[in-house]
Amino acid sequence: MHPILQPGRFLLRNTCHTVWSKHYVSVAKMMRAVCVDVPGGPENLLLQSVPRPNPKAGEVLIKVHAAALNRADLLQRRGLYPPPAGESDIIGLEVAGTIHTLGPGVKKQWKPDDRVMALLCGGGYAEYVSVPEELLMPVPSNLTMCQAAAIPEAWLTAFQLLDFVAQVKEGEVVLVHAGGSGVGTAAVQLVRLFRGVPVVTAGSPEKLKLAEKLGAVVGFNYKEESFAQGVHDFTGGKGANVILDCIGGRNWESNVSSLAIDGRWVLYGTMGGRAVEGDLLGKLLSKRGHLLTSLLRSRSLQYKADLVKAFTGRVLPYFSDQPATLRPVIDSTFSLDDIAEAHKHMEANRNMGKIVINVIPQIEQTQ
Repeated sequence: MHPILQPGRFLLRNTCHTVWSKHYVSVAKMMRAVCVDVPGGPENLLLQSVPRPNPKAGEVLIKVHAAALNRADLLQRRGLYPPPAGESDIIGLEVAGTIHTLGPGVKKQWKPDDRVMALLCGGGYAEYVSVPEELLMPVPSNLTMCQAAAIPEAWLTAFQLLDFVAQVKEGEVVLVHAGGSGVGTAAVQLVRLFRGVPVVTAGSPEKLKLAEKLGAVVGFNYKEESFAQGVHDFTGGKGANVILDCIGGRNWESNVSSLAIDGRWVLYGTMGGRAVEGDLLGKLLSKRGHLLTSLLRSRSLQYKADLVKAFTGRVLPYFSDQPATLRPVIDSTFSLDDIAEAHKHMEANRNMGKIVINVIPQIEQTQ
């Protein structure tokens, strides 16, 4: 069996160059996919021909039209974030496309050619991906495939953090770090939908302006000012009830200072480092603060199914009402052949919103 199909193996050892038997090559249906033979920089992303997955019981095979980038993709490329055991080694956590084939035992009323978007554990940087039916969502009729591809991972992450983890209530102040990112732009809109008060940090005036256009009440440029002081001034010294934090280490003192009494600090990334020095526990205790952590990729299928069901019922309709209450924010699009350039763009932290990969050229998607 080709290493890319073997459960639990991280794609790091010449997986795209394995020689298959003549018999296997003659019967396997192939597809293009992005492989990583050796962990490292964007130049290590290789577009190769690999076997197309076959849907297992309860799964649906999607013909991928578009995928989207996430910070986790950069970590996986560098060998720092392998997929859960048994999942595809191909990078990519969210796609939009059309149903190609239904696996045995699919229970819902999906049918070939339905437009769908899906949350993945991996496999998105490819022409086809097999997905448990519980992780599918219909694409709203007014959205393009590129817009739809920008929804599953980013918006489900933001929804999970705000609703399942922090349990945001009406009127609460929510501090969203990286307010111009994919998760950040989704979180700002969701806080508004939940009748909270979104406050953001970002590293440029352009990103702050975008966040404010989406509904942020106020924003702070962390490169030029103290966001802790800004939050203190904005809230009259009360602090933020909830903090969504993808930065971690370097911000801990400012986060605790920004936190309201009994506030919830939700950590879902460590872009600013993992190490913490100083009296974190003592200062957090003085606020009676709750430090909550969460990841989505490693969650169980049942948890993700419940999340997708809740999001589909409570949030998805707001993408298609008129005028639409919610919208995915697209920074840029790249072709699958230019995947290395897409990674470089994200690593340079230039994007505002999501970076989308056109797996099928747009001209073909509209035909």
